Amino acid sequence: MQIKEINQNEMMKKLRLVYGEEHSTDLLERVKGLVDQYKGILGERSYSADSLTEKDTMLITYGDSIYEEGLPSLKVLHQFLNTYVGNTFSALHILPFFPYSSDDGFSVIDYFEVAENLGDWSDISNLADQYELMFDAVINHISAQSKWFQKYLQGKDPYKEFFIEMSPDTDTSSVRRPRSLPLLTPFNTVSGTKYLWTTFSEDQIDLNFKSEEVLLKVIELLLFYVEKGARYIRLDAVGFIWKEVGTSCIHLDQAHQLIQLLRSILEQVAPGTKLITETNVPHHENISYFGDGTNEAHMVYQFTLPPLTLHAFQTGRAQHLLKWADGLDFLPGDATFFNFLASHDGIGLTPTEGILDTVEVDRMIQLVEARGGYVSYKENGDGTHSPYELNISYFNALSDSEEPDAVRIRKFLAAHAVLLSLKGVPGIYIHSLLGSQNDEQGVENSGRYRSINREKLEIHRLTRELQKEKGIRSEVLHGLTDFIHIRKQQPAFHPKARQEVLFLNEHVFSLVRTSRDAGSKIVVLINVSNEVQTVEVDLEKLGGALQPVVDLISGDAFDAGEERLNLSLSSYQVMWLQTGK
Repeated sequence: MQIKEINQNEMMKKLRLVYGEEHSTDLLERVKGLVDQYKGILGERSYSADSLTEKDTMLITYGDSIYEEGLPSLKVLHQFLNTYVGNTFSALHILPFFPYSSDDGFSVIDYFEVAENLGDWSDISNLADQYELMFDAVINHISAQSKWFQKYLQGKDPYKEFFIEMSPDTDTSSVRRPRSLPLLTPFNTVSGTKYLWTTFSEDQIDLNFKSEEVLLKVIELLLFYVEKGARYIRLDAVGFIWKEVGTSCIHLDQAHQLIQLLRSILEQVAPGTKLITETNVPHHENISYFGDGTNEAHMVYQFTLPPLTLHAFQTGRAQHLLKWADGLDFLPGDATFFNFLASHDGIGLTPTEGILDTVEVDRMIQLVEARGGYVSYKENGDGTHSPYELNISYFNALSDSEEPDAVRIRKFLAAHAVLLSLKGVPGIYIHSLLGSQNDEQGVENSGRYRSINREKLEIHRLTRELQKEKGIRSEVLHGLTDFIHIRKQQPAFHPKARQEVLFLNEHVFSLVRTSRDAGSKIVVLINVSNEVQTVEVDLEKLGGALQPVVDLISGDAFDAGEERLNLSLSSYQVMWLQTGK
C-alpha cells in the first residue's frame, strides 16, 4: 500500500526543514517503511474526521489511582468504572502506565510495556473495548534506568546519539525552565564524564531529536500505541523537544514541524486518531500548536482555565475569566480545546501572565498555602525564581475547611459547570470526580508537592465513603455525572458550537452556546460568589421569546415576558437555560 503523493511531498518538506536535504531521502524511505508496516497491522481501522461531539467527555486517571491489594490495578479501575461511572464518560486518559523510575510515571523505563502492578496489554485492550483511550507519549525525555540510556552509557550504537551532550560551561541562561533544578547533569560513561540535558530532573534525560534514530523510534512508538488501542495521544511537554543553544528551547519551529509530521503519519495509518499537545504556557503560545487548524494538534490543553476559574471563585468575581473567554470564539479548522480544571500536576500560574497582576497572583498563593497547599517555582535563567504552579487539590483550593460541606460542594460543582459549558472537550480528573482533598500523607511520604493531588485510593474504603449519601465524595460524584448526562443531550455544547460571552454581572460567569445548525441555544449562568446575584437576559440570546424558558439543571420554568428575563441566582447556583420546544 503506497503513501499518497501529497502526503509524501508534505513529509519530505518537513524532513528537509528539520534534518536537511542530505538526510531526508533515506529518512523518508524508513518512515514509509514504518507506515506501510502498521497499515498492514491495523488494516482499515479509522474514525470519522469529525467524530468529536457534545457526547465526548474524558476521565483522567492513573492506572492505580484506585487499587486493591493483590489485584492488577487496571482491573480494579475497570471494576470501579463499571460500578460508578458506566457510560458517563466516552473516553479515558490513563496517565503513563509503563514501568517507570520517578515522577509517578513520567520517567518511563520502557515505552512498550505495561507496569507489572497495573496489569498487562490485555487489561488495556479490555478498557479500549468500552472507552476511547488516551495514551501519554512521554517523548521529551526517558528514565535514566531505561535500556536506551543504559546502552548510551555503554557507548553502543545507535544509542550514543540518543541524548544531548553539552559542555558544563555552555551558556544556557536563555533556556526557559519549568524547574529550578540544574539543566545539565553529569553522568559517567565509557567515554568519561558527560553532561547531559535534563529539562525536568536528573532521572529524566532529554531525548535528542536531532538524531534520526530517535525520530524513527518515536514514530514506531506512536504507531504501536495506536495498535494497542490509543484513540488519543497526548504529547507530554512537547514544546521542549527541540533544543538550540542561544534560544529559549521551547516552541521552536522544528518542534512544530515534527508534530505536523507525526500528525501526517497518523492520518495515513489510522485516520481519526487525535493528537493533544500539553504545553503549560501563556494562552497565545499554547494555541500556536493548532497550526492552521488542520495540520498540527487536534486539541490543546486549556491551561489558562484552571487558574482563572480558581481566581473567580476565590474572589467571587468573574471579570478576568469572562474577558479571557471572550477571546476564545474562533477556532481554526477542525481544532478545539481540551478543557480541564485539575490534573495530576498542579495549577499552572504561567498561563495567567498578562491576565492577572502580581498582587492577584500573590493573593491566590496566600489562599492556597492557607488551605494546606504548596507553591512550586521555576528558574528564570538569570538566577531568579518565579512561582510556576500551585500544588493542592482543586477541592481545597476553592474553599476553606471551615465552610459548611454543602457550600463547598456547591462551589466545586459550579466551578466544574464552567468547565463543562465552554467550547471544547471537557476532561475531569479522577480526584475531582471523587471530591478528593489534600493528600498530606502522600507529600510527606514522597517529599514531592505534586503528590498532594495524586492519592492512591483503596477501593473498599472508597466504596464505603461513596455509600454515604451526604458525604462529599458521593455528592460530588452524583453532581458531576448529572451535569455530564445533561450536557451530552445538548448540541449547543458541541466542541465547535459557537460561544458568545455575556457581560451581565461581574459575579456571574455567563455565555450563550449555539449549535452549529443554529437550531439550539443555551444561556449559561454561573454565580461565582457566595451572595445572591441578579441578571437580566435578553431573550434574543435564546432565539426569541418562545415560552417557557427552562433551566436544564433544576427543571424550573420561567415566564419570560416579551423581551427580557429577570433572574435571581443563589450562591454558586448554575443555570443552563433553554427555550421550551
